[in-house]
Amino acid sequence: MADTVVRKHIIFYGRVQDVGFRYFSVYKARLLGLAGWVKNLDDGSVEMEVQGKEAEIDTLIQFLDGHRWIRIDAMDVENIAVIPDHDFVER
Repeated sequence: MADTVVRKHIIFYGRVQDVGFRYFSVYKARLLGLAGWVKNLDDGSVEMEVQGKEAEIDTLIQFLDGHRWIRIDAMDVENIAVIPDHDFVER
């Protein structure tokens, strides 16, 4: 089932604003062929919906967590319905 497309709603907590999180999310997600969006929330967290193969989504999260300016302390992750979506954008 590694080729199954999934969509996840994720809230990231930690040092995730004012560190390029959205920029690097869009950059890497597009390289990986993922779809969805990312945006800052008023409480200092970042919200993301990401769609694609599970392995590519994991690669995106590992890339972000490994970035020297970003620190992910916690994530709330929920599987949601896949929708017709073909690009990854910043909101």
